[in-house]
Amino acid sequence: MSTLTEDLVSPKSKRRFLIIGGILLAVILAYKFLYPLFFDAYVGKTNAPLSYESSQELSDLEFEALARDLSEEARYEKAAAVVSEDQEPFARQVKIEMLMNTPSFVSEIEPKHIEYFREAGIRKYEGPETCLRCHETITVNHGEGGLKTVNTLDDIVNSVHFKFQTSAGGFSTFGYDGRQVNAGPHKIPVGKIDRACGIPGSFTWTGWAALVKSRPEHAGGEVEMRSEGCGQCHIGGNYQPATEKMMPIGDVPEMAKEGIDCLICHSRTYDMNKRYVIRDDKGTRWNQDRSMHAALTVAEIRSDNCLRCHQHNMGGDIYEHNFAATQLGDENQRLLHHGAKRGNPFSPQDDVHAAAGIQCTDCHEPEGHKIPRGRMGVDLVANDLPDVDVTCASCHTETPHNNSKDKALLNGHIARMACETCHIKELEANSVVLRDWVHPSWNSEEGVWEPTDIFQSGEPGKGFKFLWFNGNGTFLANALGSNPAGTGDYNPLMNQMVKIDDPEALADIRAAVEELKETYPEIDVDEYVKKATDPLSQLTPEMLAKRREMIAKNLQVAMNDGESRIYPFKVFNAMMYEDMGNQGPFGAMILPFDYATYYETGDGKASVKQAISDPIVQRMYQMPFKVYMMDEFMYYFGVMEGWNPTYPLVNGELVNVEPHWMRQMGTLMVNHGIQGKGRECKDCHDPNGVMDFAALDYSPEQVAELQDLEGLTASGKSPVQDVQPPPASLPQPSPATPEVHTPAKPPVEARAQEMAPGLRPQLPAASLPLGMPAPPVPQERMSANPSYPYWPR
Repeated sequence: MSTLTEDLVSPKSKRRFLIIGGILLAVILAYKFLYPLFFDAYVGKTNAPLSYESSQELSDLEFEALARDLSEEARYEKAAAVVSEDQEPFARQVKIEMLMNTPSFVSEIEPKHIEYFREAGIRKYEGPETCLRCHETITVNHGEGGLKTVNTLDDIVNSVHFKFQTSAGGFSTFGYDGRQVNAGPHKIPVGKIDRACGIPGSFTWTGWAALVKSRPEHAGGEVEMRSEGCGQCHIGGNYQPATEKMMPIGDVPEMAKEGIDCLICHSRTYDMNKRYVIRDDKGTRWNQDRSMHAALTVAEIRSDNCLRCHQHNMGGDIYEHNFAATQLGDENQRLLHHGAKRGNPFSPQDDVHAAAGIQCTDCHEPEGHKIPRGRMGVDLVANDLPDVDVTCASCHTETPHNNSKDKALLNGHIARMACETCHIKELEANSVVLRDWVHPSWNSEEGVWEPTDIFQSGEPGKGFKFLWFNGNGTFLANALGSNPAGTGDYNPLMNQMVKIDDPEALADIRAAVEELKETYPEIDVDEYVKKATDPLSQLTPEMLAKRREMIAKNLQVAMNDGESRIYPFKVFNAMMYEDMGNQGPFGAMILPFDYATYYETGDGKASVKQAISDPIVQRMYQMPFKVYMMDEFMYYFGVMEGWNPTYPLVNGELVNVEPHWMRQMGTLMVNHGIQGKGRECKDCHDPNGVMDFAALDYSPEQVAELQDLEGLTASGKSPVQDVQPPPASLPQPSPATPEVHTPAKPPVEARAQEMAPGLRPQLPAASLPLGMPAPPVPQERMSANPSYPYWPR
């Protein structure tokens, strides 16, 4: 036996191996069992087993009765869509019943999970535990032809829809210090900064699931409990967001994973009336629909599933075709937000793609539970698949206008203009531009105090502006780009994003402030209007000079990067309370509101005090958080001194906290609400047109030429393309030559149909009757009622 072998098997070596193994085992056990307990205590959060009242076990007889009803509903819905309405009602009803009871209809239309659950003996739906019985793993197509088998639960837990933030790279946003977010070695968790909701994205801890005592007028002063909070639009069902995913180590507890709401995305009949805040002995959390009714109608995801949450952000809560907003809760009903965040709904009534039957996932094609947002992003919203394109050109190509006598001229615009610039003519009228969280107003209908929307508009030049955009944005959602043929003076962070100068808008804002003064006599109307419409007036001369310097030094490269085009951007700003100990040229650290205190009392300061008393916010003002993430966060924010950990609440009083408008408006991308017919040429190329060419950095001579439509038409020039002919790289068919139609890009063939009037958008095969070809989509469908595959009972 060799000396080495003798040493390894010696009693002394064995003891060493045992000690090392014991230490490793102790570390593993401590990480698995002790670290979660320590973490919960550190951040002041709770984890506990979760239960839901709707999760009820059925007997075999109850199961079969439900299965029969669901099958009949589904088959009737499908048959009614096939049988023509242009006939005598009784005859039509007979035909529907004949068709729905044919063997092919029963086998093809009946919800598939009825048979799956029947065979598996499943009579109670218990969340992910039930789903994972069959779907423990899934095969994911990564878009490049590669297939990979992944653990289903891990795939969900690490998706943006669950954790809504990421510490990975891939952001197209730049800090005001000039660095691309999370492109360097020190990566921090970021997801969004949401001024519209009064809670910066990182502070969802303080507003996850709140119960609010409302006193609506119709109740005669009696208290009605209402539900509010960020958790209503995220799939986690725990008492707080996935805080563990924001830390450098640790995982979400198994009991929290069991709270994931699979059915809100996957069920056709999910009942949003089950989506309200509940309170138990551990705290508050969001209820779910875990009924067998919802579980048996799991099917391929359609837009209706996505819009249960996303229409809140796009069309808004009071958008008339927001179906989820008609199901506010069986109890503790959700509060409705009366101003729209983006104001660009996706529905058959207001979007040509929705009217054509295009589904959200046709463009946002999932890879497992990871859903792409597109490469271009102006804000900090996390993106599961940042390298995947989601663009109009994926279907329509770079030469989309092939059905017009002016196709060469129109296709020439593509080099300098985004499709949305022409095909989004307006946003919803209640699209919020200026929101004041500091001076709330009483809403007698809802019975709560709510932020005051000083200005709402969906009009171009008021509710949204046209800006150059190259796909890059800033830490606070400002579109970056440059005019490739301009004077070199384009600087929206010192111009368009910091000024409201439309005369009608100014008059409306002043009128709103004068009305607000009746509730808050201390308001100086002139000063208020000045700061709201010229937020840079809040900066000192020294801070303003530093801002100019940082834009030129840190952002100019990102602005000139790549190719820029003119896009429409929804503009938004808010007045909130800020921690002035963490202030820079682009703003100060926004402080959150406690929803219950705010809505019930209208006392903004008391609400901030309550919110920042949360243990995890207190931890943010301590050294571990400063080193781990907050210094880096503030560098991106443009505060080069790093994070000042001076806690702004001392002896129950706010210290160095002031109300301010953010120093620039956020610019939000709008890509839905697409109209089939775009703008007329004169809408832009006119001295009174919607396009402010001077603000887009065209010279006075170019502006004069761009506003002379008659001259442009006579010259045959493509107007916005530097007032020069289109580049040779783009195909330029002329009326005298045969038309060449560029094939659409894969992988969804049905998406390749041109959406312009006169062509035939294809409906998905699943919605076509018995294999018949897709019919043309009539213009009237833009105002037809939406159809839902099934209706919750």
